[in-house]
Amino acid sequence: MGETPPEADNGVKKPKASEGVSVNGPTDFDGAVFEIERQIKDLEALSRKHGVDFAENIATLRKQQDQILRALVANLSPWDRICMARHRDRPTASDYISQIFSSFIELHGDRAFADDRAIITGLGTVDGHPVMIVANEKGRGVKEKGKRNFGMAHPEGYRKARLKMLLAEKLGLPVVTFIDTQGAFPGIGAEQRGQALAIAENLKTMASLRTPILALIIGEGGSGGALAIGVADRVCAQENSYFSVITPEGCSAILWKSADKRREAAEALKLDPRSLMTQGIVDEIIPEPLGGAHRDPRRASEILKAAILRNLAELRMTGLEELLRARYYRYRRIGSVVEGV
Repeated sequence: MGETPPEADNGVKKPKASEGVSVNGPTDFDGAVFEIERQIKDLEALSRKHGVDFAENIATLRKQQDQILRALVANLSPWDRICMARHRDRPTASDYISQIFSSFIELHGDRAFADDRAIITGLGTVDGHPVMIVANEKGRGVKEKGKRNFGMAHPEGYRKARLKMLLAEKLGLPVVTFIDTQGAFPGIGAEQRGQALAIAENLKTMASLRTPILALIIGEGGSGGALAIGVADRVCAQENSYFSVITPEGCSAILWKSADKRREAAEALKLDPRSLMTQGIVDEIIPEPLGGAHRDPRRASEILKAAILRNLAELRMTGLEELLRARYYRYRRIGSVVEGV
């Protein structure tokens, strides 16, 4: 990633995005703005305690914070986007569901083995319109993440998702999926219970499901684990998300026998939303609040809700046969090349 010019219109030196990225962890802008946030909180506390007006000082600090965030966001590389998608405070599917849908009734189980908590399914209502929700859920905190298996579903999770999508077809409800997983769980038990078959059955079902499908990539979109709930009429991605056949670390390990080349792998995979738009894999990039969805989850939810309502309205206006035909050709076109040009 190239060096950012030191001069800026506002006089603040633009830091490189990588300055806010830990080597092995998610992007963390606290490194660049933590001190400013601490000063703002201190001034607010003093104002409340002593009745002194620090409004002008706080406004100046907020403006400086805004400038730093804009400089950081303007220089995000594909790897930085991935780190943002993995940010520890990034809203999960549960956060968005509670903010966007006025009602939600969770539906459990795959009728065969267990209820996989890495995938949430249920009936929800958005602005009076009922939908079927299917979502990857990573959870928050060590304990919940363990229960959710860090968002990596077992085959029973994908079977649960498939059953609920078939129910949506029977009820005539559109399906809204929230994608946020590094991939399907690769453990021995999952393989023994038919992980590959469960994913394949989902792909087949979604390809011909006779109801509109809207997929939203809200964080990580890794491999078949993401694609298993990602075959849709419209695919939208938040600006700090990714969608790929493999994680950069996995790609680096295969090609270079080490995860050290993850940045180069991220560039080569073209997995960021803008590249995905160019390839015709993603239909819309959903903007996030300045600095990422984790900095203002409520605003991020409002933006995401508007995208859901807009896309569902357009899909409802399309005849079912036309919808299925367009879905078929959408996936036939992916990966096509023109030779001899």
